[in-house]
Amino acid sequence: MKEEWYVVDMYRDAYYPKHLVDRVKEALQRVDALLATGERQEEVIQAAFDRATIEINELAELFEAENSEIETVARDSIAVTVIDMLDHYDISLDVEDALQERDW
Repeated sequence: MKEEWYVVDMYRDAYYPKHLVDRVKEALQRVDALLATGERQEEVIQAAFDRATIEINELAELFEAENSEIETVARDSIAVTVIDMLDHYDISLDVEDALQERDW
């Protein structure tokens, strides 16, 4: 997926520290790299999304330390990015399932 398609609204909003948004994007890019190989096994794809989501969960304290948080705009931006990824690679996984490990 094109670099500019990742967590667009988080990048547009100064509330989110850019270096932490970069880390969210990097977690999602690792899933994208898997999908770009042509992987189609739902269990493998789900495991990759789970790892990325857990990694994003672990960033919550860092966001809070910088007077930010993974709230509505961030949640929506992450979800839109995941939807775009699923659509781009024609993966039938539901976004709610893809992000099932989230705690935000």
